[in-house]
Parts: sequence; structure tokens; C-alpha cells
Amino acid sequence: MEIAMKQYIAPCISIIFTLMLLQPMAYAESIWDPKQPPALIEKPLNITVYRSESCGCCKDWIDHLEKHNFKVDDIINNDMHTVKRELGLPGELASCHTGIIDGYVIEGHVPAQDIKKLVHRRPDIAGLAVPQMPHGSPGMETGRKDEFSVIAFDKKGNFEQFSHYKNQH
Repeated sequence: MEIAMKQYIAPCISIIFTLMLLQPMAYAESIWDPKQPPALIEKPLNITVYRSESCGCCKDWIDHLEKHNFKVDDIINNDMHTVKRELGLPGELASCHTGIIDGYVIEGHVPAQDIKKLVHRRPDIAGLAVPQMPHGSPGMETGRKDEFSVIAFDKKGNFEQFSHYKNQH
């Protein structure tokens, strides 16, 4: 019995050591990145994103969407206040970029998984927003990770929490 145990311990130690070596590579990726590529049968979702030319975090958020099988029409517009006003976005929900998908407004650093949930469920709302620019949200990965909520809003100005992300310290 002791010999049989030794035969299993060496391979187990080898596997554990290999996994420990690979672990740092996983931390180099974004926590928002998909664990595997989107399925080939998953139809890409088309989204139009309006942003100012100088916005770096907007580009990072677009990269996040593309990794989650979104096809992004990236439109540079240096009058974002007008874009937001024309789309009926409440001012207190404003962030740096605004998207449109299937008639819904997407404001700020909304995670791709919430946008997919929105499009799949089709609730009677105007859109989703992550107000301001919380650290740790998709496109705002600075090392600091703040707690934030994704807010659903309607055309009458009503808000409610759609999802919530605790700080990931």
C-alpha cells in the first residue's frame, strides 16, 4: 500500500507545481476577459459606441466588448453632451462614452455580460449605465477595484439596480 501511495504522490506534486507556475499568467489578464473564446455559434452583437477622440478608457472598454464577441461601430464625436441629451440619458448617470444596441442606451463601463443579459431579456427600460468611471470596471482596470452598480433606467427617469459588483481587493 505504501508503494502504491508513492506512485500517486509524485505525479500529484508535479501537477500542483505546474499549476503554481501557470497561475501568475492568469493574473496578467483582465478579470473581465472571457475564460474561453465565445462559441462559434454565438452570433456577434452589433453595438455603436460614441466617444471623444482623446478617451483612452473608452478604447479599453471597446476592447473588452470585442473580446466578448461584440462587433463595435466606433464613432468619434467630440460633442458627447449633445449625443447623451439626444438619447435621453439622465445627466446623473453620465460617463465618458455612450453605446446603442438594439434600441437600448449603454452608458459608461457596463460589463459585456450585463449587456448580453439586457439584450436577451429585453426588459422595458431605456438602457443601462455605470455612472462616472469606477476603478476596476471594464476599461478602467487601474489596479484599484471599487465597488460599483450597473443601473437600469427608463424614459421617465426612474432608476433601479440591474447588477452589483463588490470591490475585488
